[in-house]
Amino acid sequence: MTTSIADLRKSYERAELNEDASHAAPLQQFDQWLKEAIASEVPEPNAMTVATVGSDLRPSTRVVLIKGYDERGIVWFTNYDSRKGRQIAGNPYVALQFHWVELERVVRIEGIVEKVSDAESDEYFASRPLDSRIGAWASPQSQVISGRGVLVANAAKYGAQFMLKPPRPPHWGGYRLQPDQWEFWQGRKSRLHDRLRYRQDGGAWVRERLAP
Repeated sequence: MTTSIADLRKSYERAELNEDASHAAPLQQFDQWLKEAIASEVPEPNAMTVATVGSDLRPSTRVVLIKGYDERGIVWFTNYDSRKGRQIAGNPYVALQFHWVELERVVRIEGIVEKVSDAESDEYFASRPLDSRIGAWASPQSQVISGRGVLVANAAKYGAQFMLKPPRPPHWGGYRLQPDQWEFWQGRKSRLHDRLRYRQDGGAWVRERLAP
């Protein structure tokens, strides 16, 4: 018997999120939740959705991996010539989302994006596995290609050219999102979910509850 998608439901009852138990600073709250996701061994706790908007005003999303975070913002690395890279170049306002299904939690982050320094991109690129470094050269990300053979041929070409020491491609590096708004969502019973938003006001973070 086929189950209707409209009938798929789940009762969220694992935890709660209230003002008294949450941190006054959103970065501290994020740090706690991310560490709990890692400790809980949820699948790919570092995976986040990146949403950008192009010049045609059409939004697009994709999943990338967070590679760092501190008071300056959230960092990830990618191909600057990709669709997201081109969209960020035209519109630096970006939204991120983490969804830890097993913990019934979502974190949404909004802000403006800038490239990290060349030194920071170089340092991270050098730490990547060799195949990933070659892959950064081999893939013309987001471009139409005739088949997978193009990637295989490119990987062989750049592998032979650079051997064990491929440099960082000029079109590849890091982005840092500087948050101006965070939202922490904790699933609750009867769809009365907990939502705490942090927004900047005069250089300080204001924490407020949103209705679910």
